[in-house]
Formats: sequence, structure tokens, C-alpha cells
Amino acid sequence: MLEAIDGIETHTAGKSLGDFERDWLLRLAIQRALEIISEATRHIPDELLTIAPDVPWKQIRGIGNILRHEYHRIADDVIWVVVTEHITPLGVAVAAIKRHIGDEPQA
Repeated sequence: MLEAIDGIETHTAGKSLGDFERDWLLRLAIQRALEIISEATRHIPDELLTIAPDVPWKQIRGIGNILRHEYHRIADDVIWVVVTEHITPLGVAVAAIKRHIGDEPQA
């Protein structure tokens, strides 16, 4: 999940919405990375999600379904908002969850 987040941040740095809209491969790569993130969040137990209560976990889990099954509804500007406003905070939240798991004693 962190790899997908990092990939999105790396490959969209310095880009604009117009750049994103013109780059077919970048759009598909970002959509696929968001699918991976969405699916991965489904495997995080709900009690761990409370570590980052401000993250819209339900929407993150749901975006994968839209990308996979309702691709005709995908709007580049909406994906771009996710990329520019939500990916970095999501990365911070996932890192916090990972640290929390690392702090727990192993059975």
C-alpha cells in the first residue's frame, strides 16, 4: 500500500490536471495504484482504522469498485483531487498503522 502511495506521489509530482488528462499511461497507472490501495484497505481490521479516524476509509474502500466496475463514471478531475489532496494524508495514516502494528508484541 505504501509502495502504491509512493508511486502516485512520485509520478504526479510537478504535474497538473492537464498533464494528467493528456497522459493515458499515467492515468491508467494511477487508477491501478488506487485499486491496489482500495483493496489493501479492505484487509486492515476496523479497529486499526481508528488510529486515523479522519481518513475516509469507507470511500477509499469503495473507489476500487468504481475503478473496476464503473470505469465509465471515472472523472479525471475527481481522481486528481484524490491524488493531490488525499494521498499524502493517507500515506501518513498507513505509516502510523504500520508503526502501531510494529509496536504490538507478537504472539
